Amino acid sequence: MPRFPVSLVLPLAPVRLAPLLLAAAAGLGALAPAAGHARQSDPIPPAAPPISDGVALAAVPEELRLQTGLHLVLDRSRRQLMVLEDGELRRRFPAAVGMVGWETPAGRFQVMEKQVDPIWEHPESGKRVGSGPANPLGSRWIGFHRDCTGRKGWDGERYLDVQGCVVAGFHGTPHRWTVGRAISHGCVRLYDEHVRDLFDLVQVGTPVTVLP
Repeated sequence: MPRFPVSLVLPLAPVRLAPLLLAAAAGLGALAPAAGHARQSDPIPPAAPPISDGVALAAVPEELRLQTGLHLVLDRSRRQLMVLEDGELRRRFPAAVGMVGWETPAGRFQVMEKQVDPIWEHPESGKRVGSGPANPLGSRWIGFHRDCTGRKGWDGERYLDVQGCVVAGFHGTPHRWTVGRAISHGCVRLYDEHVRDLFDLVQVGTPVTVLP
């Protein structure tokens, strides 16, 4: 299980890519594509339109609404993260999800790790960004998915060939304009005040379902 937070998709093995960001904690480091910056070669994807609680809940399969306990459900198409408790909608947050070719993984997962004030480190300069408004990861990290088959593809600015394991999760962002758009490399960005609320609601083992 990874012991450190990442922004977007996190390669755990060394790769020769630039520019990249380095997320590090607990004495470990890993490379991740740049977080929160517009790509110059692609138009900015549109934000998802606002919807009501009823419309959001209607997208949740009945079998999930019948489950007991706390359950996170991410609707990728509407870019909405829902917190269900015993089938009732407890909270709902707008979210940024993965762009075309780097979609947030769909399926059933669970919260693997939680971290307060994740550290961001630039791989070339070694500059570290701790807690504060400039941290690309915001103030909270909640990991829920790990894949060791690697990922590769064009992200609108460069071709990435990520070797080894990658992880995805929920995190904050200082780039508030990205929330509601399909613009990440797989992670789920939330407004920082929302990821703080979510962090307090979930625990390691909380089920997470990402709808296709």
